[in-house]
Amino acid sequence: MRHVSLKMLMGDRAKYVSIIFGLTFASLLITQQAGIFLGIMARTFSTMSDLEVADIWVMDPMVQYLDDIYGMQDTQLYRVRGVDGVEWAVPFYKGQLRARLKDGRFQTLIVMGIDDATLIGGPPRMMEGQVADLRRTDAIIVDSIGASTRLTQQEGNGERPLRVGDIVEINDNRAQVVGFCQVTRPFSTMPIVYMTYTRALQYAPQERKMLPFILVKAKEGVDHRELAERIHAITGLGAHTKTDFKRLTVTYYLKNTAIPFNFGTSATLGFLVGTAVAGQTFYNFTLDNLKYFATFKAMGATNRVLLRMILLQAFFVGGTGFGLGAGIASLIGFLLRKGEFAFWLPWQLLLASAAAVSLICLGAAAISIRKVIRLEPGVVFK
Repeated sequence: MRHVSLKMLMGDRAKYVSIIFGLTFASLLITQQAGIFLGIMARTFSTMSDLEVADIWVMDPMVQYLDDIYGMQDTQLYRVRGVDGVEWAVPFYKGQLRARLKDGRFQTLIVMGIDDATLIGGPPRMMEGQVADLRRTDAIIVDSIGASTRLTQQEGNGERPLRVGDIVEINDNRAQVVGFCQVTRPFSTMPIVYMTYTRALQYAPQERKMLPFILVKAKEGVDHRELAERIHAITGLGAHTKTDFKRLTVTYYLKNTAIPFNFGTSATLGFLVGTAVAGQTFYNFTLDNLKYFATFKAMGATNRVLLRMILLQAFFVGGTGFGLGAGIASLIGFLLRKGEFAFWLPWQLLLASAAAVSLICLGAAAISIRKVIRLEPGVVFK
């Protein structure tokens, strides 16, 4: 009966393609919109993703998320280093400074200031040059995407990407490019520039408290959450494990921005459109084949057998539509992975998309099954 069931499904090519198209569209929209949503949320803690070496982030206790920066006194660094269980602690600057390019344009930068002595907190992947080059006079390292987009230099009648040796003016201070790096794209599209912590403080507008974060490495065997609580209890500062700080940052954006509503609306719309198109087409397909189901009943097929035939048809088109939709969404994400396109497709999202498509198929099958079960075998002789 499985062969007969699938032959019935594919016998009318136009209806078969319509069902597959509806489910593919629904799967594509659900997977892609949810993938973009997760990609954007992952960008809110991109700096932490690039700094996996730090177990704990220490900050002012009023900080609510990664970009909510309040300075601390420099002496807090020594207090944190004195807490039992701390392997090392280094200062880390993160802020926004304005740069003036050679042609007079202004561009806001995300500046990362890393520890002068150890260079902990540096770029995760170097494309050209070395992190140690930051110790040279006025040296900066620029992310490769920012160097080829927002920081391009005028040359003749056109523009060219930033090169090693180019001079950029940051907050009226001279800075020379010594390398390029690849970083996780941030929530904003501003270029990212790395420099030493001391240089970042020299370039930044002067304030009474200039230390935004302290990166902490726990000693081997020390529980990170217990150490964070200990640092908070002794110093009074905010201290979070990197996992907790990521969650804190994402929660802030979920509560205080319209991102969840906008992408939730798109994913829901895809689910409803897919349900309407696939459900209606599958129901019409069943109505057109009632005479065949009646024939099977007249030949002795039970409702259980007919139920299995319809479920097989529903899950066959569901699996095909989900595979095509998720495959197209994955292909789009893969082709645009090196640009500004925010997309993250973990296996949990694929499972959720598969569950949503299965729900659409079950709904469409349930409507069709009722019609077949109430069918009288005698209609085949009318």
